[in-house]
Amino acid sequence: MRGLDTPALGEGIAYRTEEEVIMAAARESARFGQRAERTNVGPQTLDQLDADLRRLISAYPRRPVFPTFLEVLELRNRAFELLEGQQHPRQTRDLYLVAGIACGILSNASFDLGKMDAAGTQARTAYLCAELAGSNWLRIWVRGMQSMIAYWGDRFEEAIDLASSVRELTPEHGSSAVRLASVEARAQARLHNTEAALAALTAATVAREAMTRPDDFGGMMAFPEEKQLFYSSTCQVWLGGESRFREAARNASEAVSVYQEAPPERRRIGEMCLARLDVASAHLGLGELEGAAHEVRSVFDAATLRRTDSVRQRLQQVKEQMGESRLRTAPLAGNLRDEIIEFCAAPVPALPEGAAS
Repeated sequence: MRGLDTPALGEGIAYRTEEEVIMAAARESARFGQRAERTNVGPQTLDQLDADLRRLISAYPRRPVFPTFLEVLELRNRAFELLEGQQHPRQTRDLYLVAGIACGILSNASFDLGKMDAAGTQARTAYLCAELAGSNWLRIWVRGMQSMIAYWGDRFEEAIDLASSVRELTPEHGSSAVRLASVEARAQARLHNTEAALAALTAATVAREAMTRPDDFGGMMAFPEEKQLFYSSTCQVWLGGESRFREAARNASEAVSVYQEAPPERRRIGEMCLARLDVASAHLGLGELEGAAHEVRSVFDAATLRRTDSVRQRLQQVKEQMGESRLRTAPLAGNLRDEIIEFCAAPVPALPEGAAS
């Protein structure tokens, strides 16, 4: 119960002098100021979270997925715990950005580990955090992640709808809009919507040209030109036809060369494998079985330490393509299908119970 000598502001005005009311109002404002300036985020906390996040984002493409998942999970939990306390509004927005990026990485990692439901849950939370942080680039990046999850789940219309939902947003920096249009292009190509697929590829090029500054966060959050190249090659493979197969082979081979030339600390192994599998698909479309076999076996070697579900699914698609081609009776085709089955039989590491929550 409030004491008689500390009334709430405005209480008992009829019984107080003008000076007493003014001084009581001043004391209440001072108490509010003292409460408002409290924060559970020290001067070094956000800097450390940012540094840890950048390290993990940079390392993600070349490390085994699950150990990185665990580190990002710890960072996300730290951000969540801080958000349960009190901080200044700007610090709150920064913490939501950290939490949103961390959930985005966990979504990508869950996806790479073949846990699509967990990936979807993480992405939904990441999008909420992007909204609370007021970050357009993260909104776009997360919608691209959700679209990619739908794409690999063969829900192509859903993938297109998700990409379309933030098409009008302008990112503050970076390549998230390039990625979004490229993901949509692949979904359109899977539906054999040639005109729409080519339009989305053009939109990706326009978005690249419109970039005002590079990605603040590089690594896995960025969508470099070589990745854009092999997304384009994937579209050409699915659209089909000799000229498109040849274009796919050129684009994907160029992407592979860029990935190979990157220093080890910046090499993106999973993406390089997917680009190689586009080269393999293009070779199969052109009737060049030996070229396809070379690329597939190169993927076996490269992906040993970093198995991802998208590489496994793409290998399955190459196997199905061989079964549908005129090359399916060749001994090499039979051997290659068996090798793919054996490689894909090795399980993607499972997430421990509760890790993807």
